[in-house]
Amino acid sequence: MSFLRRLAAAYGRIWRTYRSWAPTLLLLALIVFLPLALLDALTMNVEVDALDVTSGIKVAALVLAVGAITATGLIGEVFFSGAIAISLTHPRGEGPPPLREIARRLKYGRLIAVDLVYVVLVALGLLLGLIPGLLAFVFLGLAGPVVEIEERTARGALARSMRLVRGNFWFVLWILLPIQVLGDAIGHFLASLVHDLLGHTFLATWLAEATADIALSPLFAVAAVLLTIELIAERDGKAPPLHSAPVPA
Repeated sequence: MSFLRRLAAAYGRIWRTYRSWAPTLLLLALIVFLPLALLDALTMNVEVDALDVTSGIKVAALVLAVGAITATGLIGEVFFSGAIAISLTHPRGEGPPPLREIARRLKYGRLIAVDLVYVVLVALGLLLGLIPGLLAFVFLGLAGPVVEIEERTARGALARSMRLVRGNFWFVLWILLPIQVLGDAIGHFLASLVHDLLGHTFLATWLAEATADIALSPLFAVAAVLLTIELIAERDGKAPPLHSAPVPA
């Protein structure tokens, strides 16, 4: 199969999966990101300069605010990507796992460790230039799904992601990068639309944050999980089968 045919087939699978699972994906995204966006909005609306405190406390407050935004977004992405991996690949002999079961199965510590390493390495790569950042983004981009699908440690998942991508770099790049860029563009557009309609109020900030996350996360998570399964099957000769029906959130 030629590269373009393979790419088209992959996008077709991603779109069909996303379309058939859309109600479940969007509902799960609402459950995850709506409360986290509220925390982001509360943090972003704190006027540090208006506080009657010393400079040192202002700096500490700013650091805590940034940390809170990062932490809430990280928890949301960790939970959501893990939930999608579990939902799409849970054993066929089981009934569809409810949300509580998904939450129980998630390996939070490993996923958080993977995400921290991933974000740091991509950021450091981008500081060195576009190419190092892209290399980190692509080679480590499947580590999150690997944690849940193959139950690997954080270090093992990062190494496994690199092995899976090796020899498939351009294929993975032309799947993950366009979806990331398009998702960011859609998220920013929807957030701007919310602000245009509601102004720059607290409610608008909350809804804008939630809208941006909900617009990006489901499609990217589906793409990452499907890529991981395809490359595992290609490398090992077998992989966990996709569940045939959507899982109710």
